[in-house]
Amino acid sequence: MATALTSENVQDAWSTLVENVRTAVLLTMRNGRPFGSHVPYIFGSDWSRAYLHLSRLALHTQHLLANPHVALFIAEPDGPEKNPLALRRMNLQGEATILSPDAPMYDEIKQHYLARFPQSEMMFGFGDFALWELRLEDAHFVLGFGQAFISSAASPARWVHQKVERPSPRKD
Repeated sequence: MATALTSENVQDAWSTLVENVRTAVLLTMRNGRPFGSHVPYIFGSDWSRAYLHLSRLALHTQHLLANPHVALFIAEPDGPEKNPLALRRMNLQGEATILSPDAPMYDEIKQHYLARFPQSEMMFGFGDFALWELRLEDAHFVLGFGQAFISSAASPARWVHQKVERPSPRKD
């Protein structure tokens, strides 16, 4: 029988996933439908805050300006030796807002972003680019079969195993 994972084990798995996977799918709303874009990201001290450096010219940025509701999807890369249904993946939901260059943490976030993506330095000088802060409320993290966990921004280091409600057998 497998050992039950603790919140600390799940937190470690989350840290490993986001350390190894540098891009995510940003889901915005376009004409009432989800629209996915591939974006580089960084996180703050936990999963409840993510940061993106986006151009105002990009469609996803136009969508965010019209509707700040977002999802961010991060997945372990697939490979021929892997079962694609058992890949580690995380789905986060929340709202996006532009991070003002006057914000107290702006320089720290910018330096963190550039440490991960040094090739982005030039784009910080472009007037159409801005740092966006994703204020994420809910997380769903799948570590494999039967290993799905949920968390909320109220306690981001607390991961609870997602219990699937099975329908009761019919009694005819």
